[in-house]
Amino acid sequence: MNQVFPEITADERQVSGSHYKDMPMQPWEVMEAVLTPAEFVGFLKGNIVKYAMRAGRKAGSDDAGKAKHYRQKLAEFVAQEVGHG
Repeated sequence: MNQVFPEITADERQVSGSHYKDMPMQPWEVMEAVLTPAEFVGFLKGNIVKYAMRAGRKAGSDDAGKAKHYRQKLAEFVAQEVGHG
């Protein structure tokens, strides 16, 4: 599957707390529902860039972990799209 976090899916994982997992629907699930596949890929890539650039600059935040989390979600989404295409 994915070499970033191979043991569980991105939807099962939460980096830095449980605030999203505690919601009935995670924000990226809403984004996936309202955006086109290309727009959703752009959203995921944008968050990867944001967190990668912020890594180490915000005290107490695991931005590198968040960037990896979004990379995992992107890899899973692209694999799903290829499988349905």
